[in-house]
Amino acid sequence: MAGLAPDRVALVVNPTLAAAKELAERARRWWQARGFEVLVDDGDGRSGLQAAPLRFAVSLGGDGTMLRTVQLVLESRTPVLGVNTGNLGYLTQVEPKSVERAFERLVSGEFEVEDRLTLDVTLAEPGGEVRRYVALNEAVVERNAPGRTIRVAVSIAGRPFLTYAADGVIVATPTGSTAYNFSARGPIISPRLGAMVVTPISPHMLFDRSLVLDPSETVTVALVDGRVGVLSVDGSTVVPLTPDVPVEVAAGRHPARVVRLGAQDFHAVLRGKFGLSDH
Repeated sequence: MAGLAPDRVALVVNPTLAAAKELAERARRWWQARGFEVLVDDGDGRSGLQAAPLRFAVSLGGDGTMLRTVQLVLESRTPVLGVNTGNLGYLTQVEPKSVERAFERLVSGEFEVEDRLTLDVTLAEPGGEVRRYVALNEAVVERNAPGRTIRVAVSIAGRPFLTYAADGVIVATPTGSTAYNFSARGPIISPRLGAMVVTPISPHMLFDRSLVLDPSETVTVALVDGRVGVLSVDGSTVVPLTPDVPVEVAAGRHPARVVRLGAQDFHAVLRGKFGLSDH
């Protein structure tokens, strides 16, 4: 493993889960016993791991913690291992009882890294301020209050496509296709596929289908007809959105790098999540 990165790992912990905090202490002792420096991030912003070269990042929680971990180490291209301390997730792979064996495989190089498409989301405010976000799952423009639809103009690759009357519009990655996109009856897409999917939320119109796009096709979304709403990025960053302010969603410059140990693939997780069988 020489030459990959310094002997430093990050543990990103869900601070609301006692099991995750206990596992973080167990993991910290394991890595330190093998000579690694360990940085622990529990959401307080004081870990400094974004500025530190890392060999690995380990997410201890559920899919939400995994999303936060990916955001923290995206630009450094650090491989991320997801350890599940909650319900079965699509992104986490290792169970707590197997965590030491998983760490041994990391140290010995017995793993693969799967690149996942991300989204670069750009919001140009009327005053000239430009906000930039990165999503692993999705960017959503949606209404900010119940009881009233919004009108959302969508352009694809710089050309107007359609104005939706709906509760909102989702632009998702293949990874995010099993999240909000799936709840809105969008298609499930293999995470190995390079694609973006545009799905309307509860559309009040005849055309209610999703669109699967090539990653080169930038999607621009804007509220029209005086309606206001919000921009949500991976379900955690929510920004008020006013009419005619464009939100540009493009394939991300940096992919998320997810560690795979070969024990469980996407399709096996899908079967388990929905209790699917051949009968």
